[in-house]
Amino acid sequence: MEEILGVAPDVDILVVDDNSPDGTGDWVAEQMEREPRLKLIRRSSKLGLGTATRTAMQYAVDNGYDFLLNMDADLSHSPKYLAAIRAKADEGFDVVIGSRYVSGGGIEGWSLARRMMSRGINLYAKLLLGLKTQDNSGSFRCYRTEILKKLDPERMISQGYSFLEEVLFRLRQAGATFAEVPIVFTDRRYGTSKINAKEALRALGILLRLAFSRASRIRQTP
Repeated sequence: MEEILGVAPDVDILVVDDNSPDGTGDWVAEQMEREPRLKLIRRSSKLGLGTATRTAMQYAVDNGYDFLLNMDADLSHSPKYLAAIRAKADEGFDVVIGSRYVSGGGIEGWSLARRMMSRGINLYAKLLLGLKTQDNSGSFRCYRTEILKKLDPERMISQGYSFLEEVLFRLRQAGATFAEVPIVFTDRRYGTSKINAKEALRALGILLRLAFSRASRIRQTP
């Protein structure tokens, strides 16, 4: 929290906590007593990264924020990149991605298997969904809330990590503009990642469903 507010003192920080067993929600609630810029949404059980992100998006829209900047809370996304991401959003882009896969970006601390899995998911996203951006599975992103208003929650089918690709797909269909800013992703300092081969296969299944709907839409377009 201190690192973020140190470089971006004009922001509010929202934490969506799914009853984390490590006491995250309780810690945030305590910190809120001295820090009014810190906000908390508690949910009773683990409902998935996708639904947590949608909850944050709706909060940003409902409370009149101009932008929602999403980042991991485990310090794998360094706050030092916030200024560059915000500056690119101020140029008028609807979605700005903190990208590991553009010139100047990179990853530190991952195994070869993890790198290959990430590269594979990104390749599938580009091929199946027609995405032009290079990093479609990273969650360090800034969204303009005006474009988020065009998302139809009833059409979203992802609850887990595939939400990261699906939201780019849906926003591209809505006419969003995209930009990427290089970041170096550092493997988390605390906790363990929940992404694994099973989750990657589940994400691939969602991408295939989205690709089928995209193909059907293309065929129906005169």
